[in-house]
Amino acid sequence: MKKANLLLCGLMILASLAITLAFYPQLPEQMPVHWGADGEVDGWGPRWTVFLMGPGLMTLMALLFAVLPKLSPKRFEVASFEAVYGYVAVLVTALAGYFQAMAIWAALSPQLDMRNAVLGGVALLIGLIGNVMGKVRRNFWLGIRTPWTLSNERVWYATHRLAGKLMVGSALACGVAMIAGAPMLVGVVLLSMGALIPAAYSRVYYKRLEKAGELHAP
Repeated sequence: MKKANLLLCGLMILASLAITLAFYPQLPEQMPVHWGADGEVDGWGPRWTVFLMGPGLMTLMALLFAVLPKLSPKRFEVASFEAVYGYVAVLVTALAGYFQAMAIWAALSPQLDMRNAVLGGVALLIGLIGNVMGKVRRNFWLGIRTPWTLSNERVWYATHRLAGKLMVGSALACGVAMIAGAPMLVGVVLLSMGALIPAAYSRVYYKRLEKAGELHAP
């Protein structure tokens, strides 16, 4: 991962830490840390857990993204799409910070609808990642990693072209559903389609190439 991406992740972690320290005195001794599908709090924890939810989780995500490329086997290196990989690392780290900010907000303002807050954040992440999904090359850490995409370059490419379009489309559809007041399950199903349909397509396309005798060297 490029140093610029690591630096940006580091700055976001510091910003999250600063926000945590600023609001920490105002947080209740026991604060909500988990919400059920109905949006009601079903898990509580001591307020110090906010450090784990934000700076802690963000640091873990950034370190994980930094280490994984070093474990890649030959022909599956991340270097061929390093810029995209770093972009996704920044997005995921930012999402962890967003979740922590929403948790602090919910602790101070219980009327916050965490279902929409979480679903909206995930939808935005999926849409932004979908926008660059077509640039992701074969690897073991990012993308639609099925036996069929990993075994053939053409299948990987076609699957991720489709995935990119569906992920952006499903994110937009989820946003419309949220605005229309649809149940949370509708949004979850829409977002899931962005991954499930391409995964199924990868097998269908692989079998089509296999039947036509067009499965060349992987």
